[in-house]
Amino acid sequence: MGCKIEEFQQEQKKRMRAVQDSMDVLNGKWKISIISSICCYGKRRFSDILNDVNGISNRMLSKELKELEINQLVKRTVLDTQPITVQYELTEHGNTLQTIINNLTDWGIVHRKKIVGEKCPILVG
Repeated sequence: MGCKIEEFQQEQKKRMRAVQDSMDVLNGKWKISIISSICCYGKRRFSDILNDVNGISNRMLSKELKELEINQLVKRTVLDTQPITVQYELTEHGNTLQTIINNLTDWGIVHRKKIVGEKCPILVG
């Protein structure tokens, strides 16, 4: 019986380590919103993401996109246009977050209704 408890505890430690690994990559105020913006449209220009994510500065968006690129979630493409256009899209690995983004969206809608009230419209922001 003690062996089963130890196995369960080891499995829980692995699960918690996996959650922490996920949080380390997606931590901060902006990353989920940035990923969500790109998820919705497939490809987004820097200025489009800046407009989608309320309150983020140019500098912070640039920093967060670089971190997402380092973690192989976002691909950056420089287009040969005048002026130069930079486009972002999710990598194949980044696309695996679609389900999580959809689940967070659904949960957020339900949560806001619960907190604000069923009869109140969904508020943005």
